[in-house]
Amino acid sequence: MLSVALDAGVSPETLRKIESGRVATPAFSTIAAIAGVLHLSLDAVWAEVEPAREVGRPRVAS
Repeated sequence: MLSVALDAGVSPETLRKIESGRVATPAFSTIAAIAGVLHLSLDAVWAEVEPAREVGRPRVAS
């Protein structure tokens, strides 16, 4: 986790807060940086977030 945080340019504490949900709305640039370090597309990240927010709502095809 330390290397992910440092490579993304965020503090390890910030990454821990994001992982634990203590940062409810992290900055887009922070999420983009972490996703880049983890070799995840932002679409993949969003796919993990969106179903939790819109349970029961049909997804719009892109």
